[in-house]
Amino acid sequence: MPSDVSRSDRIVAVVVAFDRRELVQETLAALAAQTTAPHAVVVVDNASSDGTAGVIRERFPSADLVVLPRNTGGAGGFTVGIARALAVHDADAVWLMDDDTIPDPGALAALVATRRTAPHGTVLLASAVRWVDGRPHPMNTPRVRPGASRSSIRRAAEQGAYPVRSASFVSLLIEADAVRQHGLPVADYFLWNDDFEYSTRLLRRGRGFVSSASTVEHRTRTFGAADVDPGARFFYEVRNKAWLMRLSPSLTAVERVLYTAAALRSWIRTIARSGDRRLLASGLVRGLRSGLLTRPRPNVEVLAGLGAASDDVARVEADAGARA
Repeated sequence: MPSDVSRSDRIVAVVVAFDRRELVQETLAALAAQTTAPHAVVVVDNASSDGTAGVIRERFPSADLVVLPRNTGGAGGFTVGIARALAVHDADAVWLMDDDTIPDPGALAALVATRRTAPHGTVLLASAVRWVDGRPHPMNTPRVRPGASRSSIRRAAEQGAYPVRSASFVSLLIEADAVRQHGLPVADYFLWNDDFEYSTRLLRRGRGFVSSASTVEHRTRTFGAADVDPGARFFYEVRNKAWLMRLSPSLTAVERVLYTAAALRSWIRTIARSGDRRLLASGLVRGLRSGLLTRPRPNVEVLAGLGAASDDVARVEADAGARA
């Protein structure tokens, strides 16, 4: 992978937190222990009720803490955080993670090394995500890019990387220029599939890789994919997938057909093995109704009334619109 020497390394970490006071402290401590330190750390507190903001102010006073007056979900939190990183910290790249992500000390250094040798058109890099016992986490397994040439796969492998078509927000490094070109995540997704929609949107015409040398631990309660008996949250899975397939520019026509078929199979399996099939069936019906009959609201509407955070989002959205 030939080096793009024009890239600058002003990297801003963004952590979205909600009611996991103990875990977010481990995340921030791991960021402080990085062998290559981020330029700044933005923490978006999604209206936590467990004292998260106070602990962060006390233990990590250098963090740029954004306390939201209401819970905007992971989708809203990352939208606010990315906008803050660009509008306030002038980031060249934004390193995204949830508050249960514990990056190894060399995680960012490995991403930076891969970034410096990545080919032209690279818009994002992801870490290898492990569970607490070291196994690859099925919740954060990127989709390998179909149709990648053997030569491109070989060149990436020489740098300890492989090309992907999508990635999760669990240790994802995104180029600021890609945000300015393609806009922010869709905040109205609230939770689930916001990272899939956004990463595939950026990668529709851009390149992305997993850097195998960059490793993080994702401390979920259980080992498994996100769709293991999701309960009431199944509504968001269905609605957001329907929105994505209908409205997002992230997928080609062929990909829409393939991913829609895969989603239908996944939903059937999820309901079949659920302990509360009635709840999930209700979520399926409501999700399909909402996903097929409505569309996501604009970010400036969803994230209105958040003070400076709303201003940051509007500024970045306007910049992206002007470049479109």
